[in-house]
Amino acid sequence: MRKLGRGIGWFLAVWLVPLAAAAENGAGSDNMWGYAVGAGLAVGLAGLGCGIGQGLTAGNTTAGIARNPGAAGNMFTNFILGMVLIESIAIYGLVVGLLLYGKIS
Repeated sequence: MRKLGRGIGWFLAVWLVPLAAAAENGAGSDNMWGYAVGAGLAVGLAGLGCGIGQGLTAGNTTAGIARNPGAAGNMFTNFILGMVLIESIAIYGLVVGLLLYGKIS
């Protein structure tokens, strides 16, 4: 029951905060609230997904190095490459969010 309440709270926050921001600027009558919601979701979901991916990558790399310290060099190279690729997804989400924000203002 507690998870349901948190889920409903987050859902309302995701939808109501951009609506309030759009209404404050007077853009609520222009039907621009969809851009505000899209920008928030693009940045938020990209950040959430990348945070999960980076956590899993760092944890598994640390566990692999702990099991086989001799392979630390190869694992570290792959770790850095994986982190760069994961972070590029967050940057794409930021770019999409900024493009949508540009349509609002």
